[in-house]
Amino acid sequence: MCGMDDITDLTALRTHAGAVSALAEAKVLPHLERHSRRFIELSPFLVLATGDGEGLDASPRGDPPGFVRVLDDTMLLLPDRPGNRRMDSYANILTDPRVALIFLVPGIDETLRVNGTARITIDAALLADCSVDGRVPARGLLITVREVYFHCGKALIRSRLWDPASRIDRKTFPTLGRVIAEQTGRTRAEDAEASIAEAYVKKLY
Repeated sequence: MCGMDDITDLTALRTHAGAVSALAEAKVLPHLERHSRRFIELSPFLVLATGDGEGLDASPRGDPPGFVRVLDDTMLLLPDRPGNRRMDSYANILTDPRVALIFLVPGIDETLRVNGTARITIDAALLADCSVDGRVPARGLLITVREVYFHCGKALIRSRLWDPASRIDRKTFPTLGRVIAEQTGRTRAEDAEASIAEAYVKKLY
């Protein structure tokens, strides 16, 4: 339902927001260069966005820095790790290969955004370079880069994301096991907490 004060078309949006600066347009590159490659090598965490025509999904992905392999100036390899087997991102990609990634590096307020398309690979030889403790990922995403650009640090500065003083006392929010138990009513909080704790220790890879 649209209200009187809603913006409903691109012309109105551009009028309201103002023109894009020439520099902001020029910074969008069609390939990875040395600065973006280095940022990816330093990054231990990203958010992967996908969609299937019915809806959108954003999924966190993390590993030691450099877990995303830069294969060349237009190709990335993102390994998959054991999870809950929902496979939301992968199922979306089978329908719509378009993906968007945002890379973060602890201590750096700027982020790196990468847009492109992805396909699923189970090539064991290719994935072997992504092994951890001798465990090769069962699958991964080969991402063809279409757009690459750095995003300014205003969001992270405003949120004080890397400021230790911003950390909350973990005890002020319930454990994931308790949340799941209360949301689903299908398990006891104690059982869910024990299962999650075991997975965090024994099932990361």
